[in-house]
Amino acid sequence: MFDLKIIRDNPDAFDHGLARRGKPPQTPAILALDKEWRAAQTKAEVLQAERNKLSREIGAIKSKGGDASDIMRRVAESKEEEGKLEAEASRLKADIDALLSGIPNLPADDVPEGKDEHGNVFVRDHGVKPTFSFKPKDHVALGEGLGQMDFARAGKLSGARFVVLRAGLARLERALGQFMLDLHTREYGYTEIAPPLLVRDETAFGTGQLPKFADDLFKTTNGMWLIPTAEVPLTNLVADEIVDEASLPHRLTAWTPCFRSEAGAAGKDTRGMIRQHQFNKVELVSIAHPDHSNDEHERMTRCAEEVLKQLELPYRVMLLCAGDMGAAACKTYDIEVWLPGQDAYREISSCSNCGEYQARRMNARFRPKEGKRTRFVHTLNGSALAVGRAMVAVLENHQREDGSVAIPNVLRPYMGGLEVLRPDG
Repeated sequence: MFDLKIIRDNPDAFDHGLARRGKPPQTPAILALDKEWRAAQTKAEVLQAERNKLSREIGAIKSKGGDASDIMRRVAESKEEEGKLEAEASRLKADIDALLSGIPNLPADDVPEGKDEHGNVFVRDHGVKPTFSFKPKDHVALGEGLGQMDFARAGKLSGARFVVLRAGLARLERALGQFMLDLHTREYGYTEIAPPLLVRDETAFGTGQLPKFADDLFKTTNGMWLIPTAEVPLTNLVADEIVDEASLPHRLTAWTPCFRSEAGAAGKDTRGMIRQHQFNKVELVSIAHPDHSNDEHERMTRCAEEVLKQLELPYRVMLLCAGDMGAAACKTYDIEVWLPGQDAYREISSCSNCGEYQARRMNARFRPKEGKRTRFVHTLNGSALAVGRAMVAVLENHQREDGSVAIPNVLRPYMGGLEVLRPDG
């Protein structure tokens, strides 16, 4: 959501920000509704002031024993008219809010121009791509060769875009999640949260999933939504609250299942574990002071990178262009891990600064030490990491010619000291 005053004062700048995202101008429609809304409010306020004056006249007339019926009739008519104006103002405000709720965040000034992923800018890379004396397999061939990754039985149970993991791979997935949580809580000061996996409309609205992206979510028969990411419940922990400025930043992490309908991904990544309806992810969320959210964004991205460094996985960091960012973000870094089986980099984390966009939707604020007025917090989120994609990267980068997979050193304590995954499980 946006501050209407900023749109009134800077309509060209607002539409320019939308144009950078490839969106058409919105201020003419917004300002037309805004004008009607303020006019209705003003008329209602004028009627109320006039009625207050008439009410005093009624009191004066009655105190002298006079007939105030005519003025009383005018008061009643005024009250009825004011009610109609208030209802009209409420309708217009709802129309404004509905329009604003579907508009994406404006990109930060340092976000590069561009329409899609081709406009993204390389920031840095780390690690050396592995070389093999054999043709590397992709994770599907490796997992099925191990006898521990079963898409056919998953399809029998649930349909496409699901997987059954067993034995060593099931344990590896658990090990990855535990390692990530331990790293973020012990080394980087994040607080672990175990949030609900089902949320209400207002919770999904707060982080921007609703109303625009309802088709990407799964909805239960009683109207609840399965979370597409732990960002949704974690960020909403401060919804409708005024937090203590001294407590900022709040750094939260959670390891949860995530559920996505992938409505807009028809035909994409149908093979394997890259894009599934259900997957596990370790999420990072920060509730930050507006003056420090840029620094917090850089820190969060480094935390996600550290996971890949310790897993001995080569990766690169890309700054997304204006046209390729998620709707709630004002700036995003994508971390892309190298997958030898695909001979390509693939996204494994997006770390985004959402500014006050989500905070306005959630009404999440803090009260500065100086001044009486509250301010909106800034919210940030990042995958650190998508556990399934991390497992894909471990399999493909640490594979051996015989189909076995070396377990990265950092994961071995979580695997009971196991050093290599073999078909014997």
